[in-house]
Amino acid sequence: MADYDVIVIGGGPGGYVCAIRCAQLGLKTACVEGRDSLGGTCLNVGCIPSKALLHATHQLHEAEHNFAKMGLKGKSPSVDWKQMLTYKQEVIDGNTKGIEFLFKKNKIDWLKGWGSIPEAGKVKVGEDVHNAKSIVIATGSEPSSLPGIEIDEKTVVTSTGALSLNKIPKSMVVIGAGVIGLEMGSVYARLGADVTVVEYLDAITPGMDGEVSKNFQKILSKQGLKFVMGAAVQGVDVKNSKATVNYQLRKDESNASIEAETVLVATGRKPYTDGLGLEGVGVEMLPRGQVKTDAHWQTSAKGIYAIGDAVTGPMLAHKAEDEGMAVAEVIAGKHGHVNYEVIPSVIYTTPEVASVGQTEEALKQDGRAYKVGKFSFMGNGRAKAVFQSDGFVKLIADKETDRILGCHIIGPGAGDLIHEICVAMEFGASAQDVALTCHAHPTFSEAVREAALACGDGAIHA
Repeated sequence: MADYDVIVIGGGPGGYVCAIRCAQLGLKTACVEGRDSLGGTCLNVGCIPSKALLHATHQLHEAEHNFAKMGLKGKSPSVDWKQMLTYKQEVIDGNTKGIEFLFKKNKIDWLKGWGSIPEAGKVKVGEDVHNAKSIVIATGSEPSSLPGIEIDEKTVVTSTGALSLNKIPKSMVVIGAGVIGLEMGSVYARLGADVTVVEYLDAITPGMDGEVSKNFQKILSKQGLKFVMGAAVQGVDVKNSKATVNYQLRKDESNASIEAETVLVATGRKPYTDGLGLEGVGVEMLPRGQVKTDAHWQTSAKGIYAIGDAVTGPMLAHKAEDEGMAVAEVIAGKHGHVNYEVIPSVIYTTPEVASVGQTEEALKQDGRAYKVGKFSFMGNGRAKAVFQSDGFVKLIADKETDRILGCHIIGPGAGDLIHEICVAMEFGASAQDVALTCHAHPTFSEAVREAALACGDGAIHA
């Protein structure tokens, strides 16, 4: 039996970051992880491998559609799917081994196996029981499905199976028009699959700025993705390695179906806390399966904390990382802080989509007076030079004070551009502050400045 100041259960972005910060603050730390590699869903079967495939297939798209325009002549490359999966795995391995190195560097013990909490202050891993003054639950989430759908990870897959199909399907149905569905749908559409997205709601990317959502769907449609909106999936039938997706259109309750070689179920994720024994130690749960915590990430059981996808809030790796660092500070007797008003979200398609803060829809609902500055990438020289002039930057500021309330970007490098506004919002900046800041030319970031200028006297290149 080993004694620790902190044991973190889960080696994903929230867990491993929490463990590293705890160790940096002088706490004797261990991290429990049952996978063969650290990094959790994100590094192993989520964020990182999907970005590798998105990058590879974007390069394919460039070769097929834009190289000739730039004077790069020659035969278009063929796809070696096996090699592409090897490249994806090499990216995963490089990242996960990096976390192992950081654990060794910070003297963190990796307790290999699946953890449970038999009683307060104790964590069981396999047959071993370890004492801990504080325990952090960072067990992440797992894909959620719908009634009438049986996942086999071959024909009917979650995001995990979609990252490792044994061949590129000729046709794919994606159930759910959220981040995961659109990213993976985009990958396979570029690889030549006939992709149809079936969504229950009338708009893609629920919760996103409405104007961005509409433009995003138009752009993806031009790229070959088909959309069936307002459709409630009733079930999926599999026969002879072919799937039939049965759905009902909400507008007239008519029934329809669509066949495909592969069905990707991308209907969201749910907290994963199975086997932890939380009820036995008095940890209170919320109706939707999350662990209930207070403002300091403390559960109802003293000395047990929870972060990341296991608690409320957006299921984002960077949100989990922020909470991991914050809870480490709390455990070390310091002040941990997460600003939940400034957590960006990104969709890594081409073009990328990124947002932070309030949407127009939310502000209208709250009755708050606001103004909008908008600038199209059609007016950005760098974007036009790289064939990515679709999209725009939309900056929202308080009508009276000019303080930035939110930003929504669809366009090249949106996932990086959004952070200028994140920093501005952290400092309580106004749109004018961004407008008066010199931006290098020619860069995509000039579009952000132009949107800020549009909140005042007007953009220059509009």
